Amino acid sequence: MNRRARILLIDDDRSFVEATKTVLESQPYDIFVAYDGDEGLRKAREVTPDLILLDVIMPVKDGFAAAEQLKKDPRLASIPTLMLTSFASQRAGTGIPAGRGLSLEAEDYIDKPVSPQDLLSTVARYLKKAGF
Repeated sequence: MNRRARILLIDDDRSFVEATKTVLESQPYDIFVAYDGDEGLRKAREVTPDLILLDVIMPVKDGFAAAEQLKKDPRLASIPTLMLTSFASQRAGTGIPAGRGLSLEAEDYIDKPVSPQDLLSTVARYLKKAGF
């Protein structure tokens, strides 16, 4: 493929988004951003990304609900979706059931905080599988 990989980053923490976007932009990727699940779904349909990084704990629509909708959309279902989250350590305060992610069809979970090197290597691994 000659074009740059498109990555959609969906997270409500604007500081985290800016830092993560900077890390991802160190590679030949085009980065798109959304700050909640609903906006993320709209943006995914608009740009058809090659990979989605999706937070779990967000207002409006949590990441599990957004991922479920992504996987039900025939145009988006095959896009690798990586859950980038601190859900494991913050679950008790979220109101989201612990088992909610078990049936999810996400390709991987990445715990926050994540080092830039680990994030880039995981993203590269999934993009390689997608032909980049």
